[in-house]
Amino acid sequence: MDMDSLPLQYYCSCLLLLALLYSLTKCFHTASARSSCHRGLRLPPCPWQLPVIGSLHHLAGALPHRSLRRLSHRYGPIMLLRFGEIPVVVVSSGEGAREVMRTHDAAFATRPQLAAIRTLTKEGHAIAFAPYGEHWRQLRKICAVELLSAARVRSFRPVREEEVARLVGAVSSASGNDELMNLSEMIAAYVADTAVHAIMGRRLDDRGAFLSYIDEAIRLAGDFSLADLFPSSWIARALSWRGLQKADAYREGLFKFLDAVMTEHMERKSQDSNSQEDLIDVLLRIQSQGGSSQFLTKSIIKGVVFDLFSAGTETAATTLQWAMAELMRNPDMMSRAQAEVRGAFMSGAKVAEEGLSELKYLHWIIKETLRLHIPGPLLIPRECRETCKVLGYDVPKGAMVLVNAWAISTDPQYWEEPEKFRPDRFESDTRDFRGNDFEFTPFGAGRRICPGMLFGLANVELALANLLFHFDWSLPDGIRPSELDMTEDMGITARRKQDLWLRATVVLESAPLDNIFSVSC
Repeated sequence: MDMDSLPLQYYCSCLLLLALLYSLTKCFHTASARSSCHRGLRLPPCPWQLPVIGSLHHLAGALPHRSLRRLSHRYGPIMLLRFGEIPVVVVSSGEGAREVMRTHDAAFATRPQLAAIRTLTKEGHAIAFAPYGEHWRQLRKICAVELLSAARVRSFRPVREEEVARLVGAVSSASGNDELMNLSEMIAAYVADTAVHAIMGRRLDDRGAFLSYIDEAIRLAGDFSLADLFPSSWIARALSWRGLQKADAYREGLFKFLDAVMTEHMERKSQDSNSQEDLIDVLLRIQSQGGSSQFLTKSIIKGVVFDLFSAGTETAATTLQWAMAELMRNPDMMSRAQAEVRGAFMSGAKVAEEGLSELKYLHWIIKETLRLHIPGPLLIPRECRETCKVLGYDVPKGAMVLVNAWAISTDPQYWEEPEKFRPDRFESDTRDFRGNDFEFTPFGAGRRICPGMLFGLANVELALANLLFHFDWSLPDGIRPSELDMTEDMGITARRKQDLWLRATVVLESAPLDNIFSVSC
């Protein structure tokens, strides 16, 4: 065949293939060069690797936290993997987690800067993905003192009560037809509305559009791109361009939306300086004070708001859905929980937030849900800032570090019958999730522990208590409790793959919404 007669597409395909082969070969040599830099170190055990892709094939066939737990059973509680060019250390024991998040906390306190993160934060970092340093320390202080303190979370009690009343009203309306309702959707709407209300000071008419920006930005932030796996490859960067362009578009849309919200807040405060502060008001007030707060630009405030929404919605909604699903699978536990809540609040005919601390069994249910269904099973990745030892092995500088918190919280070395949902284990087990017990760290620990833990838990406790107080629940016809689908799906969190469809029967009528709002506000 005459070479001149071959179509242009053929030549282009050949050139692309040659460029890709060259790029991958370069990546392989880059990985080999990095390996030579690690000579002399006592590196963790390393499962067998393939050229170019490294250890990625080990993740096939299951969700990442489950695949990594399976590997740890064979190679030990600390492993060195390679995702493309990137060295990744995975820790799967309480002792290892303690060394990462306490003993060498400062060495592991920064975050890897993935390509999507760099795009979403190009106008300034917020909290969750910020590199360790003075900027992060100042933002963390603002969160601890001003935004997410116990006092601030308590101040949002009227918001929670209003939004949970709407949830109860929605369930009551749906129960009147004796039809199945999508409780997953209702829970997600409640959590989102509560977060929006607390952060912005009001409900949004166009909440759906705003939350779609948040959801997509969160998904993009959690994705590995080819540019992350092969940072030395220009082909990988080129192939990642479209996804990064999409991340940039979502950032622009989200920030444009928040610009309008911030302008509205500034205008409102100029007219009424004594109005109730929401979280955006707090940030704008701190910014106006100047001095050491000058770093708090409008772009960084918008980034902080994004972090607050993403941390305050996904985790709480996921936890509530798993808690209700586990109770539906265990009718005796459901009955015990309902009896406790109704016994505590029957005289007042409604759930009062100040009485929630007395509900021991309810809190055991939440703890057991967080143990068995950690929303972020691998926590947020860390990066090693300097070579140091963990469990006797050297973790090289620059390595990404994953703590498989789910594997640890389901390890029979630490937990009796770890795969079973047993809330009453906490009757005698005093371990808690606040960062001191490294067998149980759903919110992380150390410097990078989740600052929004109290905010999220308050939303979970009040909603779960109300769902148990007002309603009896039943599964779809023909489905026995043991048959309820409990399959996980991995997004930013390990959520339920299938929505939770249930039938509710009203047991105790709720007060009219207008009465609740007048009392709360």
